[in-house]
Amino acid sequence: MSRSVETRTRRETVDVVVVGAGFSGLSAAERLVSLGLSVMVLEGRDRVGGRVLTGEVAGVPVDFGGTWVSPRHTAIRDLAQRYGCTITPQFAVGRNSLWMDGRRRSYQGTIPPVSPLAMLNMARVQMALEKLVRSIDAEAAWESQSAVELDSISFGYWLGQQRAGAVTRSLMNVVSRVQWGASPDDISMLAVLAYIRGAGGFDHMLDVENGMQQDRITETTQEIAKRVAAKLGDRVRLNTPARRIEQDGDGVTVHTDAGDVTAKYVIVSAATMHRKGIDFSPALPEKTTSLSKVWKLGGLSKAYVAYETPFWRNDGMSGEGVSDTGAVFATFDVGPEDGPGILLGFCDPVMFDGFDPENRRRRVIQQMVDLYGPQAGNPIDYVDHCWLEEEFGAGGPNPALPPFALTSYATALTEPHGRVEWAGTETAGESSGCMNGAVLTGQQAAERVAQRIGKE
Repeated sequence: MSRSVETRTRRETVDVVVVGAGFSGLSAAERLVSLGLSVMVLEGRDRVGGRVLTGEVAGVPVDFGGTWVSPRHTAIRDLAQRYGCTITPQFAVGRNSLWMDGRRRSYQGTIPPVSPLAMLNMARVQMALEKLVRSIDAEAAWESQSAVELDSISFGYWLGQQRAGAVTRSLMNVVSRVQWGASPDDISMLAVLAYIRGAGGFDHMLDVENGMQQDRITETTQEIAKRVAAKLGDRVRLNTPARRIEQDGDGVTVHTDAGDVTAKYVIVSAATMHRKGIDFSPALPEKTTSLSKVWKLGGLSKAYVAYETPFWRNDGMSGEGVSDTGAVFATFDVGPEDGPGILLGFCDPVMFDGFDPENRRRRVIQQMVDLYGPQAGNPIDYVDHCWLEEEFGAGGPNPALPPFALTSYATALTEPHGRVEWAGTETAGESSGCMNGAVLTGQQAAERVAQRIGKE
Protein backbone atom coordinates (compact mmCIF):
# COMPACT_ATOMS: atom_id res chain seq x y z
CA MET A 1 0.00 0.00 0.00
CA SER A 2 1.38 3.37 -1.00
CA ARG A 3 2.02 5.55 2.03
CA SER A 4 2.29 8.82 0.15
CA VAL A 5 1.63 10.21 -3.30
CA GLU A 6 3.44 13.53 -2.87
CA THR A 7 5.43 12.94 -6.04
CA ARG A 8 2.42 11.97 -8.15
CA THR A 9 1.27 14.93 -10.23
CA ARG A 10 -0.33 13.21 -13.20
CA ARG A 11 -4.06 12.67 -13.56
CA GLU A 12 -5.33 9.16 -12.89
CA THR A 13 -8.64 7.62 -13.88
CA VAL A 14 -10.74 4.99 -12.12
CA ASP A 15 -14.42 4.03 -12.04
CA VAL A 16 -14.99 5.21 -8.46
CA VAL A 17 -13.08 7.35 -5.96
CA VAL A 18 -13.71 6.65 -2.28
CA VAL A 19 -12.92 9.43 0.18
CA GLY A 20 -11.92 8.05 3.57
CA ALA A 21 -10.23 4.79 4.57
CA GLY A 22 -12.23 3.94 7.67
CA PHE A 23 -14.37 0.81 7.79
CA SER A 24 -17.00 2.42 5.59
CA GLY A 25 -14.62 3.54 2.85
CA LEU A 26 -12.63 0.31 2.87
CA SER A 27 -15.81 -1.79 2.78
CA ALA A 28 -17.09 0.27 -0.16
CA ALA A 29 -13.83 -0.22 -2.02
CA GLU A 30 -13.73 -3.94 -1.28
CA ARG A 31 -17.27 -4.39 -2.57
CA LEU A 32 -16.63 -2.33 -5.71
CA VAL A 33 -13.51 -4.35 -6.54
CA SER A 34 -15.52 -7.56 -6.11
CA LEU A 35 -17.99 -6.16 -8.65
CA GLY A 36 -15.20 -5.66 -11.18
CA LEU A 37 -14.85 -1.88 -10.88
CA SER A 38 -11.62 0.07 -10.55
CA VAL A 39 -11.25 2.06 -7.34
CA MET A 40 -9.00 4.56 -5.59
CA VAL A 41 -9.32 5.30 -1.86
CA LEU A 42 -8.08 8.71 -0.70
CA GLU A 43 -7.24 9.08 2.99
CA GLY A 44 -6.04 12.27 4.63
CA ARG A 45 -4.38 10.54 7.57
CA ASP A 46 -1.15 8.58 7.45
CA ARG A 47 -3.05 5.44 8.42
CA VAL A 48 -6.24 3.52 7.69
CA GLY A 49 -9.03 2.81 10.15
CA GLY A 50 -10.68 6.17 10.75
CA ARG A 51 -12.05 6.09 14.29
CA VAL A 52 -10.34 2.80 15.11
CA LEU A 53 -6.71 2.91 16.16
CA THR A 54 -4.35 0.46 17.84
CA GLY A 55 -2.26 1.53 20.82
CA GLU A 56 -0.09 -0.46 23.21
CA VAL A 57 0.22 -0.70 26.97
CA ALA A 58 2.59 -3.07 28.79
CA GLY A 59 3.28 -4.75 25.44
CA VAL A 60 -0.40 -5.55 24.84
CA PRO A 61 -2.25 -4.07 21.82
CA VAL A 62 -5.32 -2.06 22.85
CA ASP A 63 -8.09 -0.18 21.07
CA PHE A 64 -7.91 3.60 21.27
CA GLY A 65 -11.08 3.83 19.20
CA GLY A 66 -14.01 1.51 18.45
CA THR A 67 -13.68 -1.63 20.55
CA TRP A 68 -16.69 -3.92 20.97
CA VAL A 69 -18.91 -5.97 18.68
CA SER A 70 -22.35 -7.28 19.52
CA PRO A 71 -23.69 -10.68 18.42
CA ARG A 72 -26.02 -8.62 16.19
CA HIS A 73 -23.09 -6.93 14.43
CA THR A 74 -22.87 -9.53 11.71
CA ALA A 75 -21.28 -7.29 9.06
CA ILE A 76 -18.17 -6.36 11.06
CA ARG A 77 -17.92 -9.88 12.47
CA ASP A 78 -18.03 -11.33 8.97
CA LEU A 79 -15.35 -8.88 7.83
CA ALA A 80 -13.14 -9.83 10.78
CA GLN A 81 -13.58 -13.54 10.07
CA ARG A 82 -12.82 -13.19 6.37
CA TYR A 83 -9.53 -11.46 7.19
CA GLY A 84 -8.44 -13.90 9.87
CA CYS A 85 -9.19 -11.83 12.97
CA THR A 86 -10.61 -13.53 16.04
CA ILE A 87 -13.05 -12.72 18.83
CA THR A 88 -12.28 -12.36 22.54
CA PRO A 89 -15.23 -12.28 24.97
CA GLN A 90 -15.30 -9.20 27.17
CA PHE A 91 -14.39 -10.18 30.74
CA ALA A 92 -17.40 -9.59 32.98
CA VAL A 93 -17.08 -12.07 35.85
CA GLY A 94 -17.67 -10.78 39.35
CA ARG A 95 -19.05 -7.66 40.98
CA ASN A 96 -18.89 -4.22 39.42
CA SER A 97 -17.56 -1.15 41.20
CA LEU A 98 -19.42 2.10 41.84
CA TRP A 99 -17.91 5.36 43.12
CA MET A 100 -20.73 7.69 44.06
CA ASP A 101 -21.08 10.45 46.63
CA GLY A 102 -17.46 10.00 47.67
CA ARG A 103 -17.57 6.30 48.55
CA ARG A 104 -17.04 2.94 46.86
CA ARG A 105 -19.63 0.20 46.58
CA SER A 106 -19.91 -2.99 44.54
CA TYR A 107 -22.86 -4.45 42.68
CA GLN A 108 -24.00 -7.11 40.24
CA GLY A 109 -25.75 -6.48 36.94
CA THR A 110 -25.96 -3.53 34.55
CA ILE A 111 -27.57 -0.91 36.82
CA PRO A 112 -25.91 -0.10 40.16
CA PRO A 113 -28.08 -0.74 43.23
CA VAL A 114 -29.02 2.36 45.17
CA SER A 115 -31.75 3.15 47.66
CA PRO A 116 -35.19 1.58 47.04
CA LEU A 117 -36.67 4.97 46.19
CA ALA A 118 -33.84 5.71 43.76
CA MET A 119 -34.26 2.28 42.17
CA LEU A 120 -37.99 2.89 41.69
CA ASN A 121 -37.24 6.26 40.14
CA MET A 122 -34.67 4.74 37.79
CA ALA A 123 -37.02 1.92 36.77
CA ARG A 124 -39.85 4.35 36.07
CA VAL A 125 -37.69 6.64 33.95
CA GLN A 126 -36.19 3.72 32.04
CA MET A 127 -39.65 2.33 31.35
CA ALA A 128 -40.78 5.69 29.96
CA LEU A 129 -37.61 5.88 27.86
CA GLU A 130 -38.08 2.43 26.40
CA LYS A 131 -41.71 3.17 25.54
CA LEU A 132 -40.58 6.17 23.50
CA VAL A 133 -37.80 4.14 21.87
CA ARG A 134 -40.37 1.69 20.52
CA SER A 135 -42.15 4.55 18.75
CA ILE A 136 -39.05 5.52 16.73
CA ASP A 137 -38.36 4.49 13.14
CA ALA A 138 -34.69 3.49 13.21
CA GLU A 139 -34.22 4.26 9.52
CA ALA A 140 -36.06 7.61 9.52
CA ALA A 141 -36.33 8.87 13.08
CA TRP A 142 -37.37 12.33 11.90
CA GLU A 143 -40.58 10.84 10.46
CA SER A 144 -41.54 9.14 13.72
CA GLN A 145 -44.54 10.01 15.83
CA SER A 146 -43.90 13.18 17.88
CA ALA A 147 -40.52 13.63 16.16
CA VAL A 148 -40.72 17.42 16.07
CA GLU A 149 -41.70 17.63 19.73
CA LEU A 150 -38.97 15.21 20.81
CA ASP A 151 -36.35 16.98 18.70
CA SER A 152 -37.21 20.33 20.29
CA ILE A 153 -36.01 19.29 23.74
CA SER A 154 -32.79 17.91 25.17
CA PHE A 155 -32.37 14.55 26.87
CA GLY A 156 -31.68 16.47 30.08
CA TYR A 157 -34.90 18.48 29.76
CA TRP A 158 -36.86 15.27 29.25
CA LEU A 159 -35.28 13.76 32.37
CA GLY A 160 -36.53 16.82 34.25
CA GLN A 161 -40.01 16.32 32.82
CA GLN A 162 -39.92 12.75 34.14
CA ARG A 163 -38.87 13.98 37.60
CA ALA A 164 -35.67 11.95 37.40
CA GLY A 165 -33.95 11.85 40.78
CA ALA A 166 -30.35 12.75 41.48
CA VAL A 167 -29.13 9.16 41.19
CA THR A 168 -31.04 8.56 37.95
CA ARG A 169 -29.63 11.74 36.48
CA SER A 170 -26.13 10.81 37.56
CA LEU A 171 -26.32 7.37 35.92
CA MET A 172 -27.95 8.74 32.76
CA ASN A 173 -25.16 11.30 32.60
CA VAL A 174 -22.61 8.47 32.51
CA VAL A 175 -24.59 6.73 29.76
CA SER A 176 -24.77 9.96 27.76
CA ARG A 177 -21.06 10.69 28.06
CA VAL A 178 -20.06 7.15 27.01
CA GLN A 179 -22.50 6.86 24.11
CA TRP A 180 -22.54 10.39 22.71
CA GLY A 181 -19.56 12.13 24.29
CA ALA A 182 -21.75 14.90 25.73
CA SER A 183 -24.00 15.66 28.68
CA PRO A 184 -27.76 15.01 28.50
CA ASP A 185 -28.40 18.76 28.35
CA ASP A 186 -26.54 19.03 25.03
CA ILE A 187 -28.28 16.27 23.06
CA SER A 188 -31.63 16.15 21.32
CA MET A 189 -34.08 13.72 22.90
CA LEU A 190 -35.00 12.44 19.44
CA ALA A 191 -31.33 11.76 18.66
CA VAL A 192 -31.00 9.77 21.88
CA LEU A 193 -34.08 7.69 21.08
CA ALA A 194 -32.97 7.11 17.48
CA TYR A 195 -29.57 5.86 18.57
CA ILE A 196 -31.02 3.54 21.23
CA ARG A 197 -33.51 2.12 18.72
CA GLY A 198 -30.77 1.54 16.17
CA ALA A 199 -28.62 -0.09 18.87
CA GLY A 200 -31.32 -2.65 19.65
CA GLY A 201 -32.72 -1.15 22.84
CA PHE A 202 -31.49 0.39 26.08
CA ASP A 203 -30.43 -2.86 27.73
CA HIS A 204 -28.68 -4.15 24.63
CA MET A 205 -26.82 -0.85 24.34
CA LEU A 206 -25.45 -1.18 27.89
CA ASP A 207 -25.08 -4.93 28.41
CA VAL A 208 -21.98 -7.07 28.05
CA GLU A 209 -23.51 -10.55 27.75
CA ASN A 210 -25.65 -10.59 24.60
CA GLY A 211 -25.13 -6.83 24.38
CA MET A 212 -23.03 -4.29 22.54
CA GLN A 213 -20.02 -4.90 24.80
CA GLN A 214 -20.02 -8.70 24.52
CA ASP A 215 -16.89 -9.24 22.40
CA ARG A 216 -13.65 -7.57 21.33
CA ILE A 217 -11.40 -8.22 18.35
CA THR A 218 -8.36 -10.06 19.72
CA GLU A 219 -5.95 -8.44 17.27
CA THR A 220 -7.67 -5.00 17.78
CA THR A 221 -10.22 -3.49 15.45
CA GLN A 222 -7.72 -1.48 13.41
CA GLU A 223 -6.01 -4.71 12.43
CA ILE A 224 -9.11 -5.61 10.41
CA ALA A 225 -8.83 -2.32 8.53
CA LYS A 226 -5.12 -2.85 7.95
CA ARG A 227 -5.73 -6.28 6.44
CA VAL A 228 -8.48 -5.01 4.14
CA ALA A 229 -6.21 -2.16 3.02
CA ALA A 230 -3.34 -4.57 2.42
CA LYS A 231 -5.55 -6.58 0.09
CA LEU A 232 -6.60 -3.42 -1.74
CA GLY A 233 -2.92 -2.55 -2.11
CA ASP A 234 -2.00 0.56 -4.11
CA ARG A 235 -5.67 1.42 -4.51
CA VAL A 236 -5.35 3.03 -1.05
CA ARG A 237 -3.52 6.37 -0.97
CA LEU A 238 -2.56 7.77 2.43
CA ASN A 239 -1.65 11.37 3.26
CA THR A 240 -3.94 12.38 0.41
CA PRO A 241 -6.92 14.44 1.58
CA ALA A 242 -9.56 15.29 -0.99
CA ARG A 243 -9.53 19.08 -1.35
CA ARG A 244 -12.07 19.67 -4.12
CA ILE A 245 -14.65 17.58 -5.95
CA GLU A 246 -15.86 18.84 -9.33
CA GLN A 247 -18.52 17.10 -11.37
CA ASP A 248 -20.45 17.40 -14.60
CA GLY A 249 -22.75 15.14 -16.55
CA ASP A 250 -19.91 12.84 -17.55
CA GLY A 251 -18.04 12.26 -14.29
CA VAL A 252 -16.16 13.69 -11.34
CA THR A 253 -12.67 15.01 -10.71
CA VAL A 254 -11.22 14.83 -7.21
CA HIS A 255 -8.39 17.27 -6.58
CA THR A 256 -5.68 16.47 -4.04
CA ASP A 257 -2.36 18.08 -3.15
CA ALA A 258 -0.65 15.35 -5.18
CA GLY A 259 -2.75 15.52 -8.31
CA ASP A 260 -6.19 14.84 -9.72
CA VAL A 261 -8.26 11.68 -10.03
CA THR A 262 -11.14 11.40 -12.49
CA ALA A 263 -13.94 8.90 -12.05
CA LYS A 264 -17.54 8.19 -12.87
CA TYR A 265 -18.64 8.56 -9.24
CA VAL A 266 -17.27 9.36 -5.81
CA ILE A 267 -18.27 7.95 -2.43
CA VAL A 268 -17.54 10.25 0.51
CA SER A 269 -17.31 8.17 3.70
CA ALA A 270 -15.62 10.74 5.92
CA ALA A 271 -17.37 11.90 9.09
CA THR A 272 -20.33 14.11 8.23
CA MET A 273 -18.78 17.15 9.92
CA HIS A 274 -15.87 16.93 7.49
CA ARG A 275 -17.96 17.35 4.37
CA LYS A 276 -17.53 21.07 4.91
CA GLY A 277 -13.75 20.62 4.60
CA ILE A 278 -14.13 19.69 0.92
CA ASP A 279 -14.86 22.27 -1.77
CA PHE A 280 -17.65 21.01 -4.05
CA SER A 281 -18.45 22.25 -7.53
CA PRO A 282 -21.36 22.58 -8.06
CA ALA A 283 -21.73 23.63 -4.43
CA LEU A 284 -23.60 21.42 -1.97
CA PRO A 285 -27.22 22.34 -1.26
CA GLU A 286 -27.65 24.67 1.71
CA LYS A 287 -29.21 21.93 3.83
CA THR A 288 -26.23 19.62 3.26
CA THR A 289 -23.81 22.42 4.08
CA SER A 290 -25.71 23.21 7.29
CA LEU A 291 -25.80 19.52 8.14
CA SER A 292 -22.01 19.33 8.24
CA LYS A 293 -21.92 22.29 10.63
CA VAL A 294 -24.39 20.96 13.22
CA TRP A 295 -23.68 17.21 12.87
CA LYS A 296 -20.66 17.35 15.18
CA LEU A 297 -19.08 14.43 16.95
CA GLY A 298 -19.12 14.41 20.71
CA GLY A 299 -15.94 14.23 22.75
CA LEU A 300 -14.52 11.10 24.36
CA SER A 301 -11.00 10.07 25.35
CA LYS A 302 -9.55 6.77 26.51
CA ALA A 303 -6.90 5.81 29.04
CA TYR A 304 -5.37 2.40 29.76
CA VAL A 305 -3.66 1.46 33.01
CA ALA A 306 -1.66 -1.78 33.21
CA TYR A 307 -0.76 -3.81 36.33
CA GLU A 308 1.40 -6.86 36.97
CA THR A 309 -1.74 -8.91 37.52
CA PRO A 310 -5.50 -8.29 37.36
CA PHE A 311 -5.65 -8.10 41.15
CA TRP A 312 -9.30 -7.06 41.12
CA ARG A 313 -10.26 -10.47 39.73
CA ASN A 314 -8.84 -12.11 42.84
CA ASP A 315 -11.14 -9.84 44.84
CA GLY A 316 -14.13 -11.04 42.85
CA MET A 317 -14.38 -7.83 40.82
CA SER A 318 -15.12 -7.63 37.10
CA GLY A 319 -13.16 -4.47 36.37
CA GLU A 320 -16.36 -2.82 35.19
CA GLY A 321 -16.92 0.38 37.10
CA VAL A 322 -18.85 3.65 37.15
CA SER A 323 -17.86 6.95 38.76
CA ASP A 324 -19.90 10.12 39.22
CA THR A 325 -16.88 12.40 39.66
CA GLY A 326 -13.55 13.12 37.97
CA ALA A 327 -12.29 12.62 34.44
CA VAL A 328 -12.92 8.84 34.34
CA PHE A 329 -16.59 7.90 34.37
CA ALA A 330 -16.52 4.23 33.30
CA THR A 331 -13.99 1.36 33.31
CA PHE A 332 -13.62 -2.13 31.83
CA ASP A 333 -11.16 -5.00 32.24
CA VAL A 334 -9.58 -5.53 28.81
CA GLY A 335 -6.49 -7.53 29.79
CA PRO A 336 -5.60 -10.94 28.35
CA GLU A 337 -6.20 -14.06 30.41
CA ASP A 338 -2.52 -14.88 30.74
CA GLY A 339 -1.02 -11.39 30.70
CA PRO A 340 -0.95 -8.23 32.74
CA GLY A 341 -4.09 -6.70 34.19
CA ILE A 342 -5.39 -3.82 32.07
CA LEU A 343 -8.15 -1.38 32.97
CA LEU A 344 -9.70 0.81 30.31
CA GLY A 345 -11.04 4.16 31.43
CA PHE A 346 -13.45 6.32 29.43
CA CYS A 347 -12.54 9.96 30.04
CA ASP A 348 -14.39 13.25 29.74
CA PRO A 349 -12.27 15.49 27.48
CA VAL A 350 -13.28 18.61 29.38
CA MET A 351 -11.58 17.28 32.50
CA PHE A 352 -8.85 15.39 30.67
CA ASP A 353 -7.63 16.59 27.27
CA GLY A 354 -6.40 20.02 28.32
CA PHE A 355 -3.86 18.71 30.82
CA ASP A 356 -0.30 17.52 30.26
CA PRO A 357 0.35 13.75 30.02
CA GLU A 358 1.60 13.38 33.60
CA ASN A 359 -1.41 15.25 34.97
CA ARG A 360 -3.77 13.04 32.96
CA ARG A 361 -2.00 9.94 34.22
CA ARG A 362 -2.25 11.07 37.83
CA ARG A 363 -5.96 11.84 37.52
CA VAL A 364 -6.75 8.46 35.98
CA ILE A 365 -4.73 6.41 38.47
CA GLN A 366 -6.34 8.21 41.42
CA GLN A 367 -9.76 7.26 40.14
CA MET A 368 -8.66 3.65 39.66
CA VAL A 369 -7.66 3.73 43.34
CA ASP A 370 -11.10 5.09 44.21
CA LEU A 371 -12.78 2.27 42.30
CA TYR A 372 -10.43 -0.65 43.02
CA GLY A 373 -8.43 0.15 46.13
CA PRO A 374 -4.78 0.96 46.98
CA GLN A 375 -3.30 -1.70 44.68
CA ALA A 376 -4.50 0.34 41.72
CA GLY A 377 -1.97 3.00 42.68
CA ASN A 378 0.95 0.85 41.47
CA PRO A 379 0.67 0.49 37.69
CA ILE A 380 3.43 -0.83 35.45
CA ASP A 381 2.36 1.20 32.40
CA TYR A 382 -0.08 3.84 31.22
CA VAL A 383 -1.21 5.23 27.85
CA ASP A 384 -4.05 7.45 26.65
CA HIS A 385 -5.50 8.98 23.51
CA CYS A 386 -7.42 12.24 23.12
CA TRP A 387 -9.69 12.02 20.07
CA LEU A 388 -10.52 15.71 19.95
CA GLU A 389 -6.88 16.30 19.02
CA GLU A 390 -7.26 14.36 15.76
CA GLU A 391 -7.12 16.40 12.54
CA PHE A 392 -9.67 14.22 10.74
CA GLY A 393 -12.74 12.83 12.48
CA ALA A 394 -11.98 14.67 15.72
CA GLY A 395 -14.16 13.55 18.62
CA GLY A 396 -16.37 10.55 18.88
CA PRO A 397 -17.74 8.04 19.23
CA ASN A 398 -21.02 9.41 17.90
CA PRO A 399 -22.56 12.73 16.87
CA ALA A 400 -23.82 14.82 19.79
CA LEU A 401 -26.80 16.29 17.98
CA PRO A 402 -28.40 19.39 19.49
CA PRO A 403 -32.17 19.91 19.49
CA PHE A 404 -33.72 20.46 16.04
CA ALA A 405 -30.76 18.88 14.18
CA LEU A 406 -32.47 15.65 13.17
CA THR A 407 -35.77 17.04 11.95
CA SER A 408 -34.05 19.94 10.19
CA TYR A 409 -31.16 18.25 8.41
CA ALA A 410 -31.29 14.43 8.55
CA THR A 411 -32.70 14.05 5.05
CA ALA A 412 -29.41 15.46 3.72
CA LEU A 413 -27.40 12.65 5.32
CA THR A 414 -27.73 10.27 2.39
CA GLU A 415 -29.28 12.31 -0.42
CA PRO A 416 -26.82 12.07 -3.35
CA HIS A 417 -25.27 15.24 -4.68
CA GLY A 418 -25.22 14.41 -8.35
CA ARG A 419 -22.42 11.87 -8.77
CA VAL A 420 -21.46 12.08 -5.09
CA GLU A 421 -22.79 9.32 -2.84
CA TRP A 422 -22.49 9.38 0.96
CA ALA A 423 -21.49 6.60 3.35
CA GLY A 424 -20.25 6.29 6.93
CA THR A 425 -21.67 4.98 10.18
CA GLU A 426 -23.49 8.27 10.83
CA THR A 427 -25.62 7.61 7.75
CA ALA A 428 -26.81 4.26 9.10
CA GLY A 429 -30.13 3.61 10.84
CA GLU A 430 -29.52 0.25 12.46
CA SER A 431 -26.07 0.19 14.06
CA SER A 432 -25.58 3.92 13.61
CA GLY A 433 -22.35 5.00 15.27
CA CYS A 434 -21.01 1.44 15.37
CA MET A 435 -18.37 -0.27 13.27
CA ASN A 436 -21.14 -2.50 11.97
CA GLY A 437 -22.98 0.53 10.63
CA ALA A 438 -19.82 1.72 8.93
CA VAL A 439 -19.33 -1.58 7.11
CA LEU A 440 -22.97 -1.80 6.06
CA THR A 441 -23.19 1.75 4.70
CA GLY A 442 -19.97 1.32 2.77
CA GLN A 443 -21.23 -1.83 1.12
CA GLN A 444 -24.62 -0.26 0.39
CA ALA A 445 -23.07 2.85 -1.16
CA ALA A 446 -20.88 0.65 -3.36
CA GLU A 447 -23.90 -1.27 -4.59
CA ARG A 448 -25.81 1.94 -5.37
CA VAL A 449 -22.89 3.29 -7.37
CA ALA A 450 -22.42 -0.01 -9.22
CA GLN A 451 -26.09 0.04 -10.19
CA ARG A 452 -25.81 3.62 -11.44
CA ILE A 453 -22.74 2.75 -13.51
CA GLY A 454 -24.54 -0.27 -14.93
CA LYS A 455 -27.35 1.93 -16.20
CA GLU A 456 -25.06 4.32 -18.07
